[in-house]
Amino acid sequence: QVQLVESGGGLVQRGGSLRLSCAASEHYAMGWFRQAPGKEREFVASIAYSGSLTRYGDSVKGRFTISMDNAKNTVYLQMNSLKPEDTAIYYCAATQNYGLPIIERERYHYWGQGTQVTVSA
Repeated sequence: QVQLVESGGGLVQRGGSLRLSCAASEHYAMGWFRQAPGKEREFVASIAYSGSLTRYGDSVKGRFTISMDNAKNTVYLQMNSLKPEDTAIYYCAATQNYGLPIIERERYHYWGQGTQVTVSA
């Protein structure tokens, strides 16, 4: 059974940084999504199985960086210059896809439990 274990969420002030981690039981193409109260789950970033290609949502480009440690089957989301509008539950996701980074939520097969990120004004 695939397991995704997230960590690293918390409370931070505007302009601060956080790093999220997601450890998988196997190597996959991975992505991060987020969901704020009353809103749909939104694409944040994804990384291809190879670890060499990435994609980002428009709202986080230039501020967030996704990376992967293949040896640890772990994906990271470094979040800098955080804004109150980044407040959400962040979910990592995995897909058995070997092509380009996936941005569509429905193409991910496995999901983590979510970790809360709160950015104060």
